[in-house]
Amino acid sequence: SRCVPGPPVAAAMSVFVTRRIPAEGLRVLSQASGCRVQQWDSEEPVPRAELLAGVAGTRGLLCLLSDRIDREVLDAAGPGLKVISTLSVGFDHLALDEIKKRGIRVGYTPDVLTDATAELSVALLLSACRRLPEAAEQVKSGGWTTWKPLWMCGYGLSDSTVGIIGLGRIGQAVARRLKPFGVRKFLYTGSGPKPESAAEFGAEFVPLTRLAEESDFVVVTCALTPATQGMCNKDFFGRMKKTSVFVNTSRGAVVNQEDLYDALASGQIAAAGLDVTTPEPLPTDHPLLSLKNCVVLPHIGSATYATRSTMAVLAANNLLAGLRGEPMPHELKL
Repeated sequence: SRCVPGPPVAAAMSVFVTRRIPAEGLRVLSQASGCRVQQWDSEEPVPRAELLAGVAGTRGLLCLLSDRIDREVLDAAGPGLKVISTLSVGFDHLALDEIKKRGIRVGYTPDVLTDATAELSVALLLSACRRLPEAAEQVKSGGWTTWKPLWMCGYGLSDSTVGIIGLGRIGQAVARRLKPFGVRKFLYTGSGPKPESAAEFGAEFVPLTRLAEESDFVVVTCALTPATQGMCNKDFFGRMKKTSVFVNTSRGAVVNQEDLYDALASGQIAAAGLDVTTPEPLPTDHPLLSLKNCVVLPHIGSATYATRSTMAVLAANNLLAGLRGEPMPHELKL
């Protein structure tokens, strides 16, 4: 991996891209007049030292959710940094207070990944509740001997109660997809009721404790904030039904993983599906990976070719608009 410099040009539009991104996004930047692109050209994250060197003197930064953009990075960039564009809908990796203090604009990529992430959330829920990875493994290992009435039984969505933590864009898209499965009732929780959004599903706004107690399926689609950090903990899992299934496609830190492990290992809850963990990647010897009733995916919520390409183009356009002092297609209002 190496940093690939673009042609020399006035510093007015110098940008640093922290990773190899879909070609369509890079093309938008390289074809913009006066834009000088420097990129960490690798599938792997940019090492901290290279990040600090790469941002020095740039006007724009295009980063990923795995890049911690804190005071140290902002200091290394210097006062010329005007725009940060993240290739993500989440922004918990950005030191927003510090960024706001310096008057730096921030672009992000909501909406375009909503459908892909909602699809993956449903796939993960079905995988966990119908024990798909476990069942597929039985076929390979010779565990499948004959048809047995009680073997590999799981839990279905028909006539169930689904609790959604965070009824934002993705939460609503998940509910929209689950409704045709015959879900009887939707509950949701968040910073406040959203009657317009909830009306489509007849969803009821309830406290977190009641959502835990009454839901057959819990799907976490909220943002990671100080208020949501570690929210799904021992108390939460202790309130859930023994037959319930927990799914998280938001951020790993919303869940206390030790408490989740205990709940799954002791049969306090039936199963879990995670697309996000702490840390990422999860070490291969992590206790959660030893459990049959836990499906863990490598943070692939938005991973369709079309979605990632669209995200890259949006991130590039956010960056360019910011550099030109124009309205961004999607700006995070600080």
